[in-house]
Amino acid sequence: MRSTPPTGSRTSLSLPGRRAGLTILLALPVVLAACSGGHEAVEKPRPVLVAQPQQMTAATSTFAGDVRAREESPLSFRVGGNMIERRVDVGARVKAGQVLAVLDGSDHAAQARAARAQLAAAEAEFKRARDDQARFAKLAGEQLVSRSAADAQEAAASAARGQVDAARANLAVADNQTAYTRLRAPADGVIATRQAEAGQVVAAGQAVFTLAADGEREVAIAVPERAIGHVTVGRPVQVELWSHPGQRWDGLVREVSPAADPASRTFAVRVTVDAPVDTLELGQSARVHLNGGPRARLGVPLAALQQVEGGSAVFVVDPESSELRLQPVETGAYGQDQVVVESGIAASDWVVAAGGHLLREGLKVAPVDRDNRVVALAPVHDKAVDPSAATGR
Repeated sequence: MRSTPPTGSRTSLSLPGRRAGLTILLALPVVLAACSGGHEAVEKPRPVLVAQPQQMTAATSTFAGDVRAREESPLSFRVGGNMIERRVDVGARVKAGQVLAVLDGSDHAAQARAARAQLAAAEAEFKRARDDQARFAKLAGEQLVSRSAADAQEAAASAARGQVDAARANLAVADNQTAYTRLRAPADGVIATRQAEAGQVVAAGQAVFTLAADGEREVAIAVPERAIGHVTVGRPVQVELWSHPGQRWDGLVREVSPAADPASRTFAVRVTVDAPVDTLELGQSARVHLNGGPRARLGVPLAALQQVEGGSAVFVVDPESSELRLQPVETGAYGQDQVVVESGIAASDWVVAAGGHLLREGLKVAPVDRDNRVVALAPVHDKAVDPSAATGR
């Protein structure tokens, strides 16, 4: 009888079975090699969209701004107090000397009355001292009083005269303080902003209004740090209003702030505009175009730019091997669909225009243009080779 293997034990293969399995394993590589034809699989070049950098000779730097008055004055009271009346609002046109706001002047009026009373007392004392001086001078001439007594009366009269002068000056100060409770416009213009309201207690020097004086209008813009080196006083520009697209006026950079704003890190720039009278209204939005640049620059599509550690780069196709090279570049101003490249590439380079995030350095590619046509990357002098020699015919 055949013995049955114990339950739970493994059945071992017989010697003929083992030899058959080993034969199959040894033959498997031969079969695979025969299926592949004896050649290793080669990765096909990947099609990529390429383009050459374009010359950007025209100005591409445009800055948004708004129309301002050349003279903008913050107006404030010279004394503190409770503002009981505000007579103008934002946008109101005012004349020089017009009252804009009024403070409660009861305290200042009381001080003026006290100063006036002190002046009256000082004048009365001076009159008495002057009369005493005259009498003592007459008695001294008759030798009825000593010369020293006459000199003392003369000194008292001089002191009284000084008290009168001091009291008169105090009264003038008190009158001025009372007058300072009425804020007046220093020149003709328009109220641009308001920073206080009736009923508010304001301090001396605290801005209440901003007056845009009549006269020349300018455009105020903010220039970032990367572009401030090209903006200098006297540089010609062109100004275009948002309400008049396509119509430009010549202008000049009049003022450049020497320090950047600590919050926005931009530099304040003022531009004068050679525009007809009453063309520019306060607060209008405008664009300032920097005309031209110090030199012609190259531009590549925005999609070609790759962010790498330490800056930006683009993929450049090697014309000899058709392999990709990641080239670091220094970028400039950004446009709608292009970015200025200050350095790193040449006008003859072929740059991958899109899809760079799916590529890697050293990858072999097949460059094509936007019409999906194959792009020949050979240099110009290589294209003059005899076609028959290139094809072997």
